[in-house]
Amino acid sequence: MSTMMRNQTLYPHPFSKAYWKDAASELKSTRMLVITALLIALRVALKPLAIPLGNPQLNIQTAMLATALGAMIFGPVVAIPAAIISDTIGFMIFPNGDYFLPFVLTEIASTLIYSLCLYRSKVSATRVMLARFLICFLVNMVLQTLIIAWQYTYMGNPEGAKNQILGIFTISRLFKNLFFFPIETVVLTLFLKVLTPVTYRAKLTFDKNADLRFTGKQIATLVLLVVVGLASAAGYLTYYYNTNSVTKEYSAEQVIERNKAMHEIITEKDAAVSEDDTVAVIESAIKPFLGKETTYTVALYQAVEGAEITDNMWSYKKTPASKDKNLQRIATVTIVAENKTDAVLSFDLKAAEPKK
Repeated sequence: MSTMMRNQTLYPHPFSKAYWKDAASELKSTRMLVITALLIALRVALKPLAIPLGNPQLNIQTAMLATALGAMIFGPVVAIPAAIISDTIGFMIFPNGDYFLPFVLTEIASTLIYSLCLYRSKVSATRVMLARFLICFLVNMVLQTLIIAWQYTYMGNPEGAKNQILGIFTISRLFKNLFFFPIETVVLTLFLKVLTPVTYRAKLTFDKNADLRFTGKQIATLVLLVVVGLASAAGYLTYYYNTNSVTKEYSAEQVIERNKAMHEIITEKDAAVSEDDTVAVIESAIKPFLGKETTYTVALYQAVEGAEITDNMWSYKKTPASKDKNLQRIATVTIVAENKTDAVLSFDLKAAEPKK
């Protein structure tokens, strides 16, 4: 299909038959396929490059710019094969971690979102903002988390999968995306503002008067979305920390270390507790969001007559300890300790009721 034969209609939304007919027609254009190949090459070349923001973990990946530009030009139908090819070649040239095929879905989803927001449309800062918001939330937060959980399950680690969905790992991803959302929106808008006149003159896009300025209303919307996101994150963190024990994140070494630390506190605070034939097992450790103290619920066990405390018992968590026939529970201890110094702020020991 020649350039002159391309329909130059702009659509207010992608929910029309004509929109998808035009998007599918891009596959028939030799010129468009050549442009797509060039943009895929640019997208792959930009994968290892980033805009530094002072911390390697907080750099803006420049491949985002090529992805958005390409999606604006070739549309959602070409977007799927373009995403698959760029992701596969990109991993082959710049491998990063283990290859897991479903991760290509994040590339496909991102390119599709850019296409649906920017292809054959009156390009505006609002549309760029919407595209970045959907990618940060739906792709980076929801889809990527589910795929990582899927990978853990595939590797035979269902507990790791559960932690990815419900655990602390999701929180760091949440804050990272809230931080990047406004910055990436501004960077991408400025980038497209420079290039849309070029793509229009080359007859690759058809919006002569692309409005890529940030008005007061758009800036206010951007700020509002960030505030809503931060408020949602704060609410989630408050709920998560108030209802989940931080022991979930303990390594095997940390379990032993913290159990022994709690046992030391108990024997210091209560002289009646024997050091030699007892073991402490942390059942929960609640650390409120932004709180300065942690409340530990500790089960105190004593070796039954004829048994001894073994090194393995210090690695126990709640369920294994309760099932060990060589141990009997003698008390439940509540310890509130300061996070920075581990100084004990309160101590309460309640003897366990004898088994009937």
